[in-house]
Formats: sequence, structure tokens, C-alpha cells
Amino acid sequence: MAMDAVVTTHNGSLRGAETDGVASFLGVPYAAPPSGANRLRPPQPVEPWTGVRDATHFGASPPQVAPPLGAGTDWDTGLTGEDCLNLNIWTPAKRAAAGTSSAGAAGLPVMVWIQGGAFEVGSTAAYDGRNFARDGVVCVVINWRVGADGFLCLGDGHTNVGLLDQVAALEWVRDNIADFGGDPGNVTVFGESAGAMSIGILLSMPRADGLFRRAILQSGAAHHVIPEPAAERIGRSLAVKLGVSQTREAMAAVPVERFLAAQAELKVELLVHPDPERWGHDVVASLMPWQPVIDGEVIPRRPIDRIAAGASAHVDVIVGTNTEDWKLFLAITGVLGRVTEESLSGTDSIEGFPPPAAYGLPVQAGLESYRAHYPDAGPGDLLAAVQTDWWVRIPAIRLAEAHAEAAQGTGAGTYMYEFAWAAPGLGAVHALEVPFVFDNLDTTARLFGPLLGDNPPQALADSLHAAWVSFAATGDPGWPGYEPARRATMRFDVAPGVVNDPRSWERSLWEGIR
Repeated sequence: MAMDAVVTTHNGSLRGAETDGVASFLGVPYAAPPSGANRLRPPQPVEPWTGVRDATHFGASPPQVAPPLGAGTDWDTGLTGEDCLNLNIWTPAKRAAAGTSSAGAAGLPVMVWIQGGAFEVGSTAAYDGRNFARDGVVCVVINWRVGADGFLCLGDGHTNVGLLDQVAALEWVRDNIADFGGDPGNVTVFGESAGAMSIGILLSMPRADGLFRRAILQSGAAHHVIPEPAAERIGRSLAVKLGVSQTREAMAAVPVERFLAAQAELKVELLVHPDPERWGHDVVASLMPWQPVIDGEVIPRRPIDRIAAGASAHVDVIVGTNTEDWKLFLAITGVLGRVTEESLSGTDSIEGFPPPAAYGLPVQAGLESYRAHYPDAGPGDLLAAVQTDWWVRIPAIRLAEAHAEAAQGTGAGTYMYEFAWAAPGLGAVHALEVPFVFDNLDTTARLFGPLLGDNPPQALADSLHAAWVSFAATGDPGWPGYEPARRATMRFDVAPGVVNDPRSWERSLWEGIR
């Protein structure tokens, strides 16, 4: 039976719900609605309210295109709305009632989840943080603008507003989380896919400095950004498709439905004609037209380069991937079994998926190396292995290397993991680890349920979830730190264990390429 839980923040009072010792506060605004004069612009402060605001239902999701086929059913684009810059909080009910004002009460560790979705889709309703609260963590899940709403670039000084949303959410946490029993000085950001890529950028962003103490990057690192000239060409192409002048004001005046339809049309053009001259090499390789932009201000230069130079050297970091990450996308689209040796060795896209040559991998020597290490793999599995390495595995290794080197003498730790449990008929694919991290295998959202099969191992969820909680609380996930001599990597499977330098040949193969 749910009971009311009331907390007063800097902006006003919130009424949440308490169930089984956990208080939840849903749809809490951290910035003003990005509509009207705020459309396509950086987030603005929340207007305070009087009375007690209801916080028992999920807030609106950001405007977004329809999710890709096979991506699950909880990307509910029907829940989008103007007041979309909101977040959800789960906290132990007693701490929500007391905040940190009671005598001797120390704030609990805070974990802020940044969701994935290719910088194009996302719904906080897919993530339930109550089991973090059960284990003594204040868990926060945030919405942020995606697609052109978040990453439209016109060279007018308002690029990367989706990242600025994330910063605004973290600033809200800093200013308000003590009211929910959390410690604003002990915040861990964690995220998956585009959420992890966002964290890789936050680690390098001057505006995010000091907003978190620790970071966990799941299947994403610090490589995925595009140059401003390419991003401007894409932004201006969208304006042409909309039939309006190439200004933020004119594009903001376009109805949301038409704005999203034009984005979808532009994405089809990219898939059908992936011309590097038009889109830029980075966009052709990633097939993501809307992603963070090196604008010289919000993102001064490549995030991995700033991290290597010492940005966030004081932050504890866990970074890792799933063993067969990118196989998911080839499998759910049915392309996996249709890749041939000829198409694998060619230069044209394979039913919308770039071939190895698009990633800069020397085709003959590179494919020979993959065939040697995966002698029983078919062409589709080989393509999946190449894509996994380009998208996430090599960037994760480079981030671990850069951070470990920069963090020497700071006391900050660097840790690496690989999630290796294989889903039935699929393998250890992208996003599979998320329900284990949240420890909700029994009630997992439909977004992840189809991946898990009938009997996913609860013991694995226990160990992975506990490692994340331990890291958030103490900075120690329970295995040795990552350093060049050993490269200790925790492999999470039915029987978790540490392996040393498990990806040495991939590191060597991609040296100088990725």
C-alpha cells in the first residue's frame, strides 16, 4: 500500500509515494519547459511553485522520433510533452522524511542515471531505481533533449543544449538532493550507450567540473563527437527540409510533429546515401546525425584528448562494455544472417550498416585478424565484432588508459569491466547488463525483458548491482584498478572473475586508428 511522502525543495514542495520503505518522486522539473521562447535553447531555471506539487506519475518525455524497429516497447513517444526536463528520484523513505537535517545524519551516496538511445530517443519510464534506494543509495533518473531538439547546430552559439540539460539536472541535484537524504558531495553519474557517451563528454566539459565525484560508463566512452562544420551542414539541411530560414527562431516556430517528421526524413537520406562529403566521415560511420558537437565552448575539443590532458583526473571512473555489444543491432534487424563475405570486404553499406572499411580498419589485414581470432564466426558475426570494437570497446580501453595515466597521484581510481553473460540465442549484447545493474530482473521493463530469456541469473544481478553500489559509496567496486602493466578487467558472468589484459590483440590492431 502506497503512502504519501512530502519533501520541500528550493523550488517548492513535492508529494511523492512511499511503498515498501522506498519513497519515489516522479516527474520533478529541474528546468523550465523548453517551449515557446525556450525552444531549441539552453535550459532555463524552474519557476518556483506554491502549494504541494504532485510527483507520483512519470513526467513527459522529450520530443523524439519513433524508436528503431525491435528496440522494445517502453520508448513511449506518446508520452512526449513540453514540460519534459524532469527527473525521477528513489530514496529510502526514512531519509526522505528526515533529509540531512536530523542530528548526526550523513547524506547517502547519490547515483544519477543518464539513459541511452543513440541521442535520438529515450524514456525515463524504462528505468526503476527503487532497488538502489533499498540498498542505501538515492537514485535519480533524468530526461534530457534528444535529436535536433538537443543537438541542432547552426553556428549561432547554442549548440549541445542536450548536454546542457544534463548539466542543469546535475546542478539541480547539487542544490536539492540533500532534501531527499542524499549527499551532494558524493554523486556518481552512470549511464549506458549514448548516456555513457554523454558521461565521457561530461568528464571533459568545463561546465560539468565539480558536479560529480564518480562516473560509470557502460558501453560508451569519450570518442563520439562530430566537428562543428559537419553538424552545421546537417542543421542547415534540416532547415531546408522544413522550408524555413536557417535560424533557430524560424526552426523553433515549426510544429513539433513536422519538426520530428523532417528529422526522420533526413535520417532516411543518410541511410540511403551515406556520402561523407555531405554528412562528414564521423556521421557516416556512426549513422547518428544528431550527436554532441565540438563547438569550442561547451565541448572545447575531443573529450578523450581533454581527459588524457587531465580533465576529471580527480574523478573515480569505471568503464566497460559487453562482449558482443553491437551484435544486438544486426540481430534485431535481421541483417546478421544476410551479411556475406563479399559485402563484408566491400565499401558499400550493408543494409544500412557500414562495412569495416568505413571505420578506417584495413580491410584485408583487419578481417584476417578477426577471422583468426573468431574461426567459427560467420560474416555477420565478424561485422558485429568489428562494430563492437569501433563503437565501444576500443574507446573504453582508450578512456581507461587516458584516465589511469592522468589520475596518477590524485587518489582517483580507474576500473574496467566486461559483461559476458550471454542472453539465450543472442550473446552478451548491447544493453543486456542494464536490468542486472538495476537489479530488477523480476520486474524489468519491457524494453529489456525480451533479451533476458526465462531464467536470467539473479546471482549475477546481485554481484553487478552490489559492485555499482559499493563504488558509489566508497569508490571501490571490489576489484583491482586498471593500470598498463596488468590491465585488470572484471568479467561479469555466472562466475565473475578478474582477467588481465583480455583484449590485447584488439588494442594492437586498432592502434593509430581508434
